[in-house]
Amino acid sequence: MITISLCMIVKNEEAVIGRCLESVSKIVDEINIVDTGSTDRTKEIVAEYTERIFDFKWIEDFAAARNFAFQQATTDYILWLDADDIFLEQDQKAFLKLKNTLDSNIDAVSMNYNLAFDRENNVTSSLRRYRLVKRKKDFKWIGAVHEYLEVYGNLYESDVAVSHMPLSHDAERNLRIYENLASLGKEFSPRDLFYYANELVDHGKIEKAIEYYLRFLKTKQGWVEDNIRACNKLADCYNHLGLKEQELSWVLCTLAYGPPRPETCCRLAFSFLQKDEISTAIYWYKKALENKEEKSLSFQNHSCATWLPHLQLAVCYDKIGQHQLAFQHNEEALKYRPQDSRMLSNKKYFEKILNS
Repeated sequence: MITISLCMIVKNEEAVIGRCLESVSKIVDEINIVDTGSTDRTKEIVAEYTERIFDFKWIEDFAAARNFAFQQATTDYILWLDADDIFLEQDQKAFLKLKNTLDSNIDAVSMNYNLAFDRENNVTSSLRRYRLVKRKKDFKWIGAVHEYLEVYGNLYESDVAVSHMPLSHDAERNLRIYENLASLGKEFSPRDLFYYANELVDHGKIEKAIEYYLRFLKTKQGWVEDNIRACNKLADCYNHLGLKEQELSWVLCTLAYGPPRPETCCRLAFSFLQKDEISTAIYWYKKALENKEEKSLSFQNHSCATWLPHLQLAVCYDKIGQHQLAFQHNEEALKYRPQDSRMLSNKKYFEKILNS
């Protein structure tokens, strides 16, 4: 059985750090916590779980802090988490099974990262990240903000999931770091251009976000999944500005990067639904259900491959008087969201029509 060191960087995480460490303390062999300047009870809480607490002067560089944290590990493998991440009970069990069975020739293990949940605790958005890496490979973190861990070699996709459960965060932090880097004249990598644009969107700076998404795409060096997301983000930006033709144009641009993802299909379908071109809308919503999500490191909007196309197909079939089909798709949508008031209202509506 392999041994595992947890390595984390933290600052002022008293609200969540205990929850995180409680979920992982019984499934790892060592806990290393690097504090970047806490002024609350973070260290006091951490001390209940480990004596291995290290200080690192914050220099507005996440990769530097994470690389320092990795240097503290002494076991076979390194696991990394953020303070507002947890292993749910079922994932603790899955993690222990992985720990007991992992081939020691594996260099890095990816896990699902569940980012958001609905009221029924269904995962609504997720991606995959490499969470467990062999210490002797000396993998490095890259990037001052929105950093990534560069891995290679024998890679393994696990069925373990980490769940992101934030209570709050410094909403200005990442944007502030990027703007400081820009003011210093730092040349942004394509990845930095993309994530800076994302931060700009999140802060309502739409025109500037468009500028940086376009700069990112112009490099032609982006990861294909980021290219697709940039096109979708540009569509959102133009929607915000009320420019419908440009919005649709950027949705169509996603097709230059491969087969249409479920999200692209839903976006195209909705554009035709708005124009009352129902048969074409139906075609694309069906494609959203057919074009299954791939296991990849990319962001996944699960609603576009599950309940949303079914709900919209119910709307489409209702518009053309095919109420039995509309009812059936609404029932499929309810399987994913059984308490959704829209779908429950639809159910009563369709049952009334079908029984009359």
